[in-house]
Amino acid sequence: MMDEHLTPPAAMKWATIADGIEFALLYSSAETGRWTVLFRAQPGSFFGPHRHLGAGEYYVTKGRMTYRMGEAGPGTYGYEPLDVVHDHTAFPEYTELLFTNHGPIAFLDEAGEISSILDHKLLEDLSAAV
Repeated sequence: MMDEHLTPPAAMKWATIADGIEFALLYSSAETGRWTVLFRAQPGSFFGPHRHLGAGEYYVTKGRMTYRMGEAGPGTYGYEPLDVVHDHTAFPEYTELLFTNHGPIAFLDEAGEISSILDHKLLEDLSAAV
């Protein structure tokens, strides 16, 4: 049986995921590892180097995101395949984007080794702590 979800804006819990970046967890699945969040990123915030251990999709609703593929402004949809590595994903202005990942993301240290894992469980835990 599939769970139906309806999350009005007032029910969204905002948690910090990185300096200047908050998320609202919209959906997560322990069965598949898929998760969907709404990110709010402050000007100058960024995600450091990371590898997608599951394919990702995003849609920018406000602002601008820059990364190795270029610049994504309002209305931009992007697909990020399994194993793609991003050295730096930056938000030069206030940005909101809807993001779904079909598995974890591994954040990398300066040597390219995994320093932390972002997955459905961590997002659930951070969201529950709010």
